[in-house]
Amino acid sequence: MATKKKASTRKATARKAPAKKKATAKKTVTKKAAPKKKVTAKKAAPKKKPVTRKAAAKKTAKKPALKAKAAKKPVPKKAPAKKKAAAPTATDQVLKIVKRSKKGVDVPTLMKKTGFEEKRVRNIVTRAFSQKKIKRVTRGIYVAT
Repeated sequence: MATKKKASTRKATARKAPAKKKATAKKTVTKKAAPKKKVTAKKAAPKKKPVTRKAAAKKTAKKPALKAKAAKKPVPKKAPAKKKAAAPTATDQVLKIVKRSKKGVDVPTLMKKTGFEEKRVRNIVTRAFSQKKIKRVTRGIYVAT
């Protein structure tokens, strides 16, 4: 029986309820009312004495004479900056070549003269055609308008 009692005591100790946490009281914060300002009637501004002409003349006489500003030397105007000729765009290069040819130009010729790839030249030609800057004489031959 001694062994049974030990087993039962073990169970009893294992079944203990978890310890209760201490209850913390919540503190409510109350705001203090701001002290009310006393409303006072505004005092009338003290009356100024009327200024006589003599007093006004004295005030202006007391001011030191301003020194004359030194005359500035006229700055020579710079010549307007010369604008550098903007490098012609790829479209400008292609259109220039097309305008020079009387019979018209095809894409392989434009590729040789400009050094551009075929896709780039075809895109330029297509765009210029849609903007009506060049005409198609026959299939693949383009002339300036």
